[in-house]
Amino acid sequence: MLLFRWAVLLLLLAAAVCFAFYAGTGQPRYKRLGFVVLKWTLIAAFVFFAVLIAERVL
Repeated sequence: MLLFRWAVLLLLLAAAVCFAFYAGTGQPRYKRLGFVVLKWTLIAAFVFFAVLIAERVL
């Protein structure tokens, strides 16, 4: 559980850094990379919480 929390936190931080690079440089590749990292972080978080909810129900 603690490992997953740190992984999500670090991935969100990586997405924020990508968006900061985009704001600083204006290069669209950083924005694209930030959205990709953010998308997969949110997908992983939703799957993790779905598993937790399924454990409680079953």
